[in-house]
Amino acid sequence: MSRAKGSPSMKNVRLRSRIGAVVSAFAATAALMATATPAHAAEYKVTDNCDVPWITCSEGDLWLLYNSKELAVSGGRYVSSWSSFYGNVSDYYGTSQYQGSTLSTYRYVFNGNGNGSGQYTKNNAASVQNCAPADNYRVYYNSGYGGTSQYFAHNDPYGDCNLTNLISALKNNNASQHFA
Repeated sequence: MSRAKGSPSMKNVRLRSRIGAVVSAFAATAALMATATPAHAAEYKVTDNCDVPWITCSEGDLWLLYNSKELAVSGGRYVSSWSSFYGNVSDYYGTSQYQGSTLSTYRYVFNGNGNGSGQYTKNNAASVQNCAPADNYRVYYNSGYGGTSQYFAHNDPYGDCNLTNLISALKNNNASQHFA
């Protein structure tokens, strides 16, 4: 059986069909992408996890201070920057959540009161002050409440906050906190 000159072979017909299908799929994808709403990202820096819209807080904070307690307070005032947190915080680096098509990310940083101002809280604290009237906390080496930890009791009966240095394993290696 011989083919007429100029007639396409079966192989060429299949190739043209595949190319046509690929071009059609590409055109459909391009049209869909042109009409889709792009996702947006917003990043904020906060010194208190209670400033994050989806976190509900009540009274009682654990403060992480940039300096050790000997350098954090001078003349009855804070000379070291601090961040404050309420409740369980699985990662001191921050938290993210989609709000509609926007990914909102809140990064935890030390406030502008002195040494450490604007630095990320994660792996930068040297001391902790528990000002909670009833809540005890643990600070952990790893995100997600893992690794070495240190216990911090709630404030004393006279309302004074307990300021304590982090143990050497946690000093500048602090990543999360949990109610204890």
